[in-house]
Amino acid sequence: MTFWHGFMVITTVHLLAAASPGPDFVLVSQQTLSKGRRTGLLCSLGITLGLAVHIIYSVLGLATIIAHSQPLLTAIKWLGGGYLMYLGWQGIRAKPKVLTDSEAIISPAAVANLSATPTLLPLPSSESAAKTLRRGFFCNVFNPKAPIYFVAIFTLVLSPTMPTWQLAIYGTWMMVLQVAWFSTVVMLLSIPTIQRRFARVEHWIDRVLGAAMIGLGLNLILRSR
Repeated sequence: MTFWHGFMVITTVHLLAAASPGPDFVLVSQQTLSKGRRTGLLCSLGITLGLAVHIIYSVLGLATIIAHSQPLLTAIKWLGGGYLMYLGWQGIRAKPKVLTDSEAIISPAAVANLSATPTLLPLPSSESAAKTLRRGFFCNVFNPKAPIYFVAIFTLVLSPTMPTWQLAIYGTWMMVLQVAWFSTVVMLLSIPTIQRRFARVEHWIDRVLGAAMIGLGLNLILRSR
């Protein structure tokens, strides 16, 4: 397989994989809708850093070992399922935000200015950037489907004789595709009109998406048995 042939195969397959609904998509959506654009982008970066871990051990040949080791896969499924349930429980516990007097009372002129402004005002968040990055990172790292996926794509495209520089380009390109896709999702969900529509029900969004993450976590654990 030539370099560009492999490049096109990886681009097509990985974009389809990134766009498919899963824990990463649910987490990015929840973080963006409830905490804003900055948090969503940081979470997307964390997911991409987690992807780097899968790429590195796949290049080293460890993906095949993990994919064919039932104890290792079971352990990853339990870790991943438990972490998703933890994230989901945090979402289910979300409560409506209580506006202060200064936030609740806005003059008609201020309302007009807000409506006319195309940019989205940043939402206040006490959460550190490192914590948001870790949330996205572990969500991706603990995905038990990743080793199997990388065994398939590396078997399809790569060969033992492939030079290191080509492996590095393919791996870097997969990370670029990953962060580009989720950044696009974040930018769409953080459009001011969409944010305003979800503002009053964001705690319900947290709860629904939290329940979805708990469902995904339970599914992983039950399937591991």
